[in-house]
Amino acid sequence: MPNATDHVPPADAPATERGLPVDWELARRTAARLMQPGPDATPQQAAELVARLRTDAAVAEGHVRNVTGLGHGLPLLPADVVDRPGWAAAAVTSMAALTAAAQLPAVSRVARAVTARTAGLQVGGVVAYLGGRVLGQYDPFGGPTGDGRLLLVAPNVHAAQQALNVPAGDFGLWVCLHEATHRLQFTAVPWLRGYFSDEVGRFLSITQGAERGAVLDRLPDVLRSARSSGGDSLAIVELLQGPEQRAVLDRLLALTTLLEGHADHVMDAAGPEVVPSVATIRTRFTARRRGGGLVDRLLRALLGVEAKVRQYAVGSAFTKHVVLAAGMDGFNRVWDGPETLPTRAELADPGAWLRRVQP
Repeated sequence: MPNATDHVPPADAPATERGLPVDWELARRTAARLMQPGPDATPQQAAELVARLRTDAAVAEGHVRNVTGLGHGLPLLPADVVDRPGWAAAAVTSMAALTAAAQLPAVSRVARAVTARTAGLQVGGVVAYLGGRVLGQYDPFGGPTGDGRLLLVAPNVHAAQQALNVPAGDFGLWVCLHEATHRLQFTAVPWLRGYFSDEVGRFLSITQGAERGAVLDRLPDVLRSARSSGGDSLAIVELLQGPEQRAVLDRLLALTTLLEGHADHVMDAAGPEVVPSVATIRTRFTARRRGGGLVDRLLRALLGVEAKVRQYAVGSAFTKHVVLAAGMDGFNRVWDGPETLPTRAELADPGAWLRRVQP
């Protein structure tokens, strides 16, 4: 985690300000105002779903521990089951905490206020869009003490289960298997939370003026990429980064791809024993991830959701390959420390990672 006490900068160091220029309170209000209402459900249906999800989260983590070999001895905790506005408020709070360590060049108070308001409106709009789709989320920085919180969005779980036409009990537990895996990743691996926070803060901090100025030089490449990739937001973001930021972005993408793919692999590995309809759920859910109307697909592309969907497949394939080749104990070498995490190149070539960490 970033140190709470800042070092004293040199006298000639450029002035910086901590944290992103975002009006987080405006983001919360905007998300709440734009949030679509949840699906219709009777009070009895809602109460039964909330009670079941709270219990399923702890039950699911027990199954996840059996599959992964991680976290034995840690307490099995329930989840916080929330509605859409509740998730949105938690998401904004988490983003504010995660980006608080960013060091950005100081600007005038008026300029920062204008930027913060615009950014607050944009963040609120994005959160409102995602708030109608997120089924659950483990927030490593959430909760009363800031040390983690597992959220399940009840109306979205209900809506997805109805749309997929799968058993409600099976689907809720299946969702919990994925999110409980994320919780276990961060609670059973002591260094992961601080590493993730440090890398995000490093990525957001603009450190080299020369790199910032070079963005204009890269615009022709960016435009060509936008045309050839059909507007792939991740490819465009990568081209806009300088070498230092791109290196950090590579590490972050490798980490999140691993976390998502590992969770997908674990939920399916545990699924047949505890979720009888897991094969049907996986088939229909995968099709749902890729579906949607034209406007929805466009928004998902612009927000990077399509890139996230690809992460699941790449990370899951890496996990499956390594587990088959070296067993779960061999795969768990990824959690030894930052140096044993796979690179983006190794995620696409699991054999290379195995040769590096298990010569």
